Amino acid sequence: MYELLRMKNSGLRKDVMAFTQELIDTPSPSMGEQDVADKVAKQMEILGYHHVYRDEVGNVIGVIHGHEQKSTLLLNAHMDTYQTGAQHNSHVEGDRIYGPGASDCKGGLASQVFAGALLLRSLLPLQGTLVVTASVAEENGAGIGIRTLMDQTLPEMGLRPDYAILGEPTNLGLYYGHDGWMEMDIKIQGADPFQVDNAANRIYRSYQDRTKHTPSQAHEIEIHDPVFPRESEGRVAVLRIAKRMQVADQAQHILTETQRDVRLLTQPGSSVSVSVEVCREQQISYAGQKTEVQRITNAWATDPFDPLIDRSRQVLAAAGSPSRPGKWQLDRLGMGTAGATLLNEYNIPTIGYGPGHEDQAHCSDEWVDGKHVVQGVYGTAAIAHGLIGFPVCGWTTDDI
Repeated sequence: MYELLRMKNSGLRKDVMAFTQELIDTPSPSMGEQDVADKVAKQMEILGYHHVYRDEVGNVIGVIHGHEQKSTLLLNAHMDTYQTGAQHNSHVEGDRIYGPGASDCKGGLASQVFAGALLLRSLLPLQGTLVVTASVAEENGAGIGIRTLMDQTLPEMGLRPDYAILGEPTNLGLYYGHDGWMEMDIKIQGADPFQVDNAANRIYRSYQDRTKHTPSQAHEIEIHDPVFPRESEGRVAVLRIAKRMQVADQAQHILTETQRDVRLLTQPGSSVSVSVEVCREQQISYAGQKTEVQRITNAWATDPFDPLIDRSRQVLAAAGSPSRPGKWQLDRLGMGTAGATLLNEYNIPTIGYGPGHEDQAHCSDEWVDGKHVVQGVYGTAAIAHGLIGFPVCGWTTDDI
């Protein structure tokens, strides 16, 4: 079976590389993914997906039906890219493909789209259903795309995933979680502009000092310069702060802790008022859907001994692509994945498996190894068949 997958995958290499470059060459900021969505939908149709849909927020969904209505596997990668100002012209140097979103995660998106094609071309029978999704609005931390998929689109299609694989960069490792983060606005208000400015500067310097003098805090807290919006009365200063959340932390605990900290930093006897609120904003998808979101990405972790991870490791080892489990480190605050939503809110065991290095995400000279993109097609297809395929040629599987 694996030799068949490997042979058919080698025949797809040229098309996979071309599609990866096409995705990278197409700008796709959060809420502006339409051109990439058009290319993904067209490619799925060319590759022979049984059904290709576009939902109300602009997610693209490709479905490959199995012979039985058993388990459903969701493959998900996002179409939007972090905006660094880099030019959207891909170029190849050796095995590397350079360009915005190459690693995070257009290489992974290409791997997942072609994994479905590889299963179709290999004629390997599926028991369950494979759902390959390209979602919107992941990089902005809003989760609009994945929540719409789970709340509306997939239920309307009669589908409920039993497990999920994210195409985020894992260097072809099996990742099972990461820390979370939340953004808050600290608002200082008062009639005396000097007291407001002093309070804002004191709070800002305090958090800056923590990150400068305590190295571990540099990856835990990020605070932005104060801004001074115009108000009809008095003086107002607003500081935006982001804090990392561990698996056990709750957003309310972080919010309460921050409120206590900033009030202690406000000068005693000052007449200013200080409040802390989770950042909220209204976002409009390229399809015109309006949604108000909170700037929170919760921490998540699938049990590393979950049968999903064990089965995936077994399949990759049998396929000649052994892979070690791990977690995303998220060295830069503001990063995250859809795993928090899938696992915490919908109780769907989730792992990550994709080409690219995490440390390339959000870089101005981002790159992905083209050989890993092609290898990701093979590995993803193998895992998918191991989860929802019929045993082939005497190869047996345990149910999970």
